[in-house]
Parts: sequence; structure tokens; C-alpha cells
Amino acid sequence: MNKTNKLFILINFFIVILIAIFLKNDYYIGLVTYILINAMLASGLNILLGYSGIISLCQASFFGIGAYLSGILTVHFQYSPIITVLIGAFVTFIVALIIAYPTLKLHGHYLAMATIGFGMIVYVLANELDFFTGGPSGLIGIPYFSIFGFEFDTEIKNYMLFAFLYLLTLVFLELFDKSFLSYDFRFIRESEHASSAFGINYHKEKMLLFASIAAYSSIIGSFYAFYSQFISPTSIGINYSIEILAMVIIGGLGSTYGGVIGAIIISLIPEVFASFEDFEILIYGGILALCIIFFPYGIAGFFKRLKIAQN
Repeated sequence: MNKTNKLFILINFFIVILIAIFLKNDYYIGLVTYILINAMLASGLNILLGYSGIISLCQASFFGIGAYLSGILTVHFQYSPIITVLIGAFVTFIVALIIAYPTLKLHGHYLAMATIGFGMIVYVLANELDFFTGGPSGLIGIPYFSIFGFEFDTEIKNYMLFAFLYLLTLVFLELFDKSFLSYDFRFIRESEHASSAFGINYHKEKMLLFASIAAYSSIIGSFYAFYSQFISPTSIGINYSIEILAMVIIGGLGSTYGGVIGAIIISLIPEVFASFEDFEILIYGGILALCIIFFPYGIAGFFKRLKIAQN
């Protein structure tokens, strides 16, 4: 790890501990938990888009598959929560592989449209399979996550659970960034034909990466379902996928902490501009436009280039 990223992870660790110790208001603890969830999802998408160039607009759908499977298996079939998390990740991985085989042969806006199509299918199924999913009203009665008899039944317990997952994500991102895999995917992003000439099976590697990030998003979705004890189609729609994409673009593509920065900014917009609720989409669009104009490489990319210029 380089010094900057070590420092970033260390600062995050201390912030997580300080919030757990000093923040007593459940509302604000819940807000921080929501930011952590968004940061993890955005970091996963950042690997796809920032490293390999895969434009996915269905991350919320993979998140939703995990959430709904965990909810359905615990509510209707009384499965153990931890088992449902593993089942959700496995099923999502297989589904993503099936989706990836034809769609990852596409590029640019064609790929984006294909992933939107899959997202719409998941959204429609969540609405129509009401005997399992609860339909438009959502699935209620999901229990809190528990393991070895310990139940995460309070805001602070759930916060610590997501904080642990978040810190693991940061460490994984840094290890991935410095591994040979990240260089492979950057090579593939720059030129698939050139990477193929060097013996890289770029289609297979992109499929596995796509499916792995989908499974990761599913795990986050499962834990979210246990945390909220409720999941509905509006939680997994195209709007949420676009929000996650905006987080990545604003934070900085290909940066280990770009997704985190973007998640903090986008997640706080509804809080900061609560009195302008009717204009929320305009505010989102305005901030995204300003970032693209003044920070074309994202906020993390801007500071990285500033550091290089100073050296």
C-alpha cells in the first residue's frame, strides 16, 4: 500500500471508532450506515467501470436480488440469515454470469442499455411476484441479522456490522489496486485486441469480474434487508443504479477511494437540501454537471493530479 492509501484506511478506521463511541443519536447513526452502504456499492461499481471500462446500470438489481432472496428465504422458509446471504451471493453470481456472456460482447451505450434492460426485468419481477415479494407494497417481517445467537437488533449494532464490512472493502480495494489483476483489467480497458494478443482471455476475465462484483453487491443487499427489515421495488430501481453511477463519477473513476467520496456527497444531498425536495433531481444533475466540467477525473482524480503536479 502507498502512504496515501494507508493513511486513508487508517483515518477511516479511527472515524468509524469515534462515531461508534460519541454519536448517540439513532437518526444520525442510521444516516452514516446508509452512507457506508452506498460507499460499498459505489466502490464495487468503480472496479467495474474504473478499471475494466464495464458500464453497468444494474448494480441496484444485484443488490436487490440479494435483499429479496434473503428476505424471502427467512420470512417464508425460516432459513438462517447467514445461509441466505451465501445463497443470495451464489445465485447472483450465476445469474450475472449468464447475463454477462452476451452483454459484455457489447460496448459503450449498447452495454449500458443492456444492463438497464436486465434491471427493468428484476424490477418488474419484484412487483409482479407479490406472493413472494409483497409486490409494490414490499416485503415486510424480515428478521434482524443474527449469527451464533447474537442479534444485530439496534442501530449501533448494525452500524458496527456495516462499518466492519466497509473497512474490509477498503482493504480489499487497496489489495486489488496493487495486484496483477488491476493491471490486466486496465490493459483490457485500453485495448481488448492488444490484451488478447498477449494471451489474456478478456471476455472470460470481464465475465468473472462482472459476476464477482454482482455477488458482492448481493451480499450488501442481504445485509441491508436484515437491517431495514423491509425491501420494496423502489429500493432497487434504475434511479438507485444511476445514483451509484453518479457517486463513482463524482468521486473519481479508478480511484480506490473515489467511490467513498462520491457516496458521501450524493448521500448527504437529500439531508442538506431537504427543503428543496421537489428540485432534488435538478440538484443531482447540477452537481454532476459541475463535477464533470471542473473535475473531469472526479474529486479523487483531481487531488491525485494536483499531487503529481506539485511533485
